[in-house]
Amino acid sequence: MISLHPRDERLFDSEYHAPVLVREIAALLVPEGSAPDILDCTLGGGGHSEAFLSRGAHVTGIDRDPEAIAAASTRLATFGQTGVFRAVRSNFYDVDALPELADASFDGILADLGISSHQIDDDVRGFSFRPGVPLDMRMSGEGTSAAALLNELPAGELADLFYQYGDEPKSRRLAAEIERRRATRPFETSDDLVGAIRGALGARTGPGDFARLFQALRIAVNDELAGLERVLPELRDRLRPGGLLAIIAYHSGEDRLVKHAMRAWSTACHCPPRQPVCTCGGVALGELVTRKAIVPDAEESARNPRARSAKLRVWRKAK
Repeated sequence: MISLHPRDERLFDSEYHAPVLVREIAALLVPEGSAPDILDCTLGGGGHSEAFLSRGAHVTGIDRDPEAIAAASTRLATFGQTGVFRAVRSNFYDVDALPELADASFDGILADLGISSHQIDDDVRGFSFRPGVPLDMRMSGEGTSAAALLNELPAGELADLFYQYGDEPKSRRLAAEIERRRATRPFETSDDLVGAIRGALGARTGPGDFARLFQALRIAVNDELAGLERVLPELRDRLRPGGLLAIIAYHSGEDRLVKHAMRAWSTACHCPPRQPVCTCGGVALGELVTRKAIVPDAEESARNPRARSAKLRVWRKAK
C-alpha cells in the first residue's frame, strides 16, 4: 500500500492529466488498512483511480470520453487483470441507468468535475481558446457543438448562458456582438469567439476572461449543471452506510450546487422547503466531513496551475 506524502502525488501524473488533490482524496476514501469499493465517476487519465488502487481499493471508473477510457485502461491494465479495476464508458449523470452498475453500492464515490489536461491540449476537441481551435467542446463527440450554439441560439439565450455560467455582467452586450457577427460569417473557431469577446468587452480582455467565458460555453454544450443537480442524490443513494461522497468543482455554480446539497442532507429535516408537513422523519441523512472546501496548497497550484480553482467537498452517509 502507498502512503502518500506531499511530493508523492506526482507519482499519479501522466501525459494525459495531473489529478487534483490526489493525496487528500486518497487518504479520505481509502484509509490505511481498508479495501473499499470506490466509484470514480470521472476516470480521465486514471490518476485518482491509480492512487485508490495502490492503497488497496477496488475501483469502478466511468468516463464518457472514449479516449479517456482507452488511456486509463492501458495505464491500469495490471489492476484490470487482477479484477480490482474495471472501466465503463458512459456519462456518470446516467449512473442509475447503467446495467453494469445495477444494484451496486460503494464505500466511496469521487466526481472530479473538471476536464483533463489532455482534452484541453488536444486542439481537435475544441476546449481551448488557442488560435485556430474549432469550437466543438463536446465531451463525448455527440450532440450540439459550441459553434452550433453560438450560431443558432437567440441573443437572449446566449446572454443568459454567459451571465449564469460565466458570471458576465455585460452578457447582453456580448450576445448582441455575437448576433451581429454571425449575420455575416458563422462562428467556427476560437478566434471568432475571442474576437467577439474583445469587441463587446474591450481590447483589455485577456486569458482570464476567455477562460471564464469559454468554460461557460462548455458547461452549456454538455448540460453540466443540470446533469450534476440531477445526479447528486443518485450518487448519495449509491453509498453504503458510512460511505463518503467527494466532489471536486472548478466553477462557482458547480460548487454552489454541491455545497447546498451536502448541507441539506446534513440537516435534521431534508424535505423540500415548501413541503407543509415533514415526511423524512427529521433525521439527517449524513454529515459534512469538510465544513469548508479543501483547496490545493501553494505547491500543487504552482506545479499544476489548472488546479488553482479546485474546491473539494466531502460528505459522509449516516451509518
